[in-house]
Amino acid sequence: MKTNNKSNQLQTSAIALLNLVLFFSTSEKAAAQNNAGIIGIDHVGINVPDLNNAVDFFSNVLGFTPVTQLGPIPLDAAWKDLNHINPGTGAVTIKMINAGTGASIEVFQYDDNKGSHVHPNADDAGASHIAFYTADIQVAVKYLKSKGVKILGEPFLTPSGDTAGESWVYFETPWGSKMELVSYPNGKGYEKSNSKTVLWSPKNAAAYKPNTNDFDAVKNKALIEKHLEVWNEKDQAKRTSLLNQIYAVDIEMVDRNFIAVGNDEINSFIIGLQQKNPDFKFTVKSVETNHNVARLYWQFGSKAKPATVSGMDLFVIENGKVQKLYVFVDAK
Repeated sequence: MKTNNKSNQLQTSAIALLNLVLFFSTSEKAAAQNNAGIIGIDHVGINVPDLNNAVDFFSNVLGFTPVTQLGPIPLDAAWKDLNHINPGTGAVTIKMINAGTGASIEVFQYDDNKGSHVHPNADDAGASHIAFYTADIQVAVKYLKSKGVKILGEPFLTPSGDTAGESWVYFETPWGSKMELVSYPNGKGYEKSNSKTVLWSPKNAAAYKPNTNDFDAVKNKALIEKHLEVWNEKDQAKRTSLLNQIYAVDIEMVDRNFIAVGNDEINSFIIGLQQKNPDFKFTVKSVETNHNVARLYWQFGSKAKPATVSGMDLFVIENGKVQKLYVFVDAK
């Protein structure tokens, strides 16, 4: 009996000690979060050899928006020494890019860069990548390939474990950085266990937290009026430029007969429509906006009969671009 009591006492003491350790660990974590005052990730920064090339890729291929620029800023010797920058490297220019729903991307270019021009291998210390969420990874891969982007393999669907249901694939930027596409439209495996903490996802944020900047009625009206410029433009290069300015990369156009996803599919439909109706043109009848939703009443026809076909387009605007487009054609 004495042995059993001693064993029970030791067991009780061990449990109490473990609970005390857990309590202080949790308290320290909470204190660290409160004292640091950190809310989340504001941006990620990357160095590039050519700022204009990088901005063109992020803007015209991925559909992001450059916002602010600093520099070129000369760097003194003390700053270079403190930040481990080669003494012979020149001034730095910094561009901040709105990367849709989520953290921004800060792009650096150093003039006369004397640092290493070789990207780290995947297993090198300091190697990193940026992952971009897409609703449909196959569509995104097809789009990037059409832009000449190098895809590193094929999308892989995780079959089991915490990330079951997630598809991902790496790709390379024109300057050689490795980045990632990731998609989990039905969630990840760990979420099914009702985890107390759920990883942040841009797909959820986009669904429930619209950007208040998208509520600007004047900007939205101007954006929607440009929409018909896309459909009337006969020059392929100009039309592609307009598509990238106005539509999100993964835009969905829902017609009564089909659904087109991405600028390439919409562009193909426009080409076919123009070939069938070479003398026809879209004209605006009226535009109305309500927060980040807009509707445009249009007509389509020749000079002699401009209203051969009429209808209404309904738009959902996110991050300054058309994310959804619903087409309604009036019955004849």
